[in-house]
Amino acid sequence: MTDTVSPEQRSRNMARIRGKDTKPELLIRGILHAAGYRFRLHGSFGKVRLPGKPDLVFAGRRKVLFVNGCFWHFHSCRAGQHAPKTNSEFWAAKRKRTVERDAAARERLAALGWDVLVVWECELRDRSILEEQLRVFLGPPGRTPAAAAGAAGAAALPVPPLDSKPDISIQQN
Repeated sequence: MTDTVSPEQRSRNMARIRGKDTKPELLIRGILHAAGYRFRLHGSFGKVRLPGKPDLVFAGRRKVLFVNGCFWHFHSCRAGQHAPKTNSEFWAAKRKRTVERDAAARERLAALGWDVLVVWECELRDRSILEEQLRVFLGPPGRTPAAAAGAAGAAALPVPPLDSKPDISIQQN
C-alpha cells in the first residue's frame, strides 16, 4: 500500500507528535492529582535528571511512572504490533532501539533504588483497573510512609477513592 500523503506532509505530521504532555499523560496526571498524589514531571528530581526521563516522579516514595504509547514503545497489544509498511526497515530498527533504551532506563532506575511502573496507552480504556493499578503501586495518597512515620501522634486519614472529589467542607467539633 502506498502512502496517501506527500513526503512533506508526512514529515509535518510526524514532527507534530509530542513526547511530553500527551493526552494519556495528562489523563493520568489528572487522576493522580485529584486523588491527592503529588509528583514532579519529566524526570526531574531536584537538580538530578533520572535515567529515561520518567513522565512522573514521586520522589518521597522513590517511584517513577512512564506513560508509553503502544505503537512507539512496541507494546504487545494490537496497536503496538502494527508495523508500518512504508520504510519498514527504518521503523523496525527505530522501534527496536526504543525498546532497548526503555529496558536500559528501567534497569538503571532499579539499580538506583527506584520502583518503576509502565502504563501503556491501551490500559487507559478501563479506568477502574488503571486506578487500582496506580493505587497499588503508589500506596495511599498524601504523606509518604517515611514522612508519616516521623509525625508522632498524627491520626491516619481515610483514603478516598481515586475517582472521588475531595471533600473540602470544614467540620467543627
